[in-house]
Amino acid sequence: MAPAPQKPTLKVLLCSPRGFCAGVVRAIESVERALAIYGAPVYVRHEIVHNRYVVDSLRAKGAIFVEELSEIPDNDAPVIFSAHGVPRAVPEEAERRRMITLDATCPLVTKVHREADIHFRRGREIVLIGHAGHPEVIGTLGQLPPGSIHLLETLHDAETFLPRDPNKLAYVTQTTLSVDDTAAIVELLKRRFPNIHGPHKEDICYATTNRQEAVKRVAPVVDAMIVVGSPNSSNSQRLKEVAERAGCPRAVLMQRAEDIDWDFFSGVKRLGITAGASAPEVLVEEIMGAFAARYTLDIETISAAEEGMFFPLPRPLRERESVG
Repeated sequence: MAPAPQKPTLKVLLCSPRGFCAGVVRAIESVERALAIYGAPVYVRHEIVHNRYVVDSLRAKGAIFVEELSEIPDNDAPVIFSAHGVPRAVPEEAERRRMITLDATCPLVTKVHREADIHFRRGREIVLIGHAGHPEVIGTLGQLPPGSIHLLETLHDAETFLPRDPNKLAYVTQTTLSVDDTAAIVELLKRRFPNIHGPHKEDICYATTNRQEAVKRVAPVVDAMIVVGSPNSSNSQRLKEVAERAGCPRAVLMQRAEDIDWDFFSGVKRLGITAGASAPEVLVEEIMGAFAARYTLDIETISAAEEGMFFPLPRPLRERESVG
């Protein structure tokens, strides 16, 4: 019997940190804990996090995902607000309907909401740096009366924006943006409006920053980069962009091993792998397993930061947990 042909070697550089952040862990555990306490169904407004695998897993356990509260019948089932945050009108509507609500908004998004509210109360006009249509941006814009916050997406937007009073101006940002892109927009705003007020600590979250930094270290020394994540995940999309800008000749966003286009990886000798903050590690392992079937993997982890952040569950779930 002829020996099996030897598999070629593939050097794999694993970015660290990657995958779930503390806010995502908190949001997913909020749904699972609510299911354990209240039983199915538990309603979730919008995808709890932007990952199809996670959403499908929770749906199988009894979570029902809706886009608006109007889709939820009048019953005693709780409704959970996703990690991205919601406009203020949403909890107000839920209160009018006497719904049981659980707020799984990431605490770092809540921080941005509070900053915007403080600026508003101090009479400042506010600009929000972010991507139109993203649920986090919709939620932040919806914290204050219409016209209080202006969305800036690009350098051009920052160049042409005209405030009512340049001395009464403040900015906040979406938490999942490109660190470099955002820094350029902030720099431009500060140059145009030297008295603009910003956050004491930057709004882009630690997880976004750390994952982008790891990609910047790996991207220049690999032939291709895989970002595990969903197309509607902002932080995953930014990781792909960061890889390309950092010099990676081929970068691709994929959700599962079944998405692998083997022709795309033809000739690759060194492969970088990372995962967006809403992508579970099991999907990274699944994709690496598919490569291991074709290659002998030589795996090295490239670390940019150690993460030990933890966010406790929403108070109603903690209180029920202590009682239970």
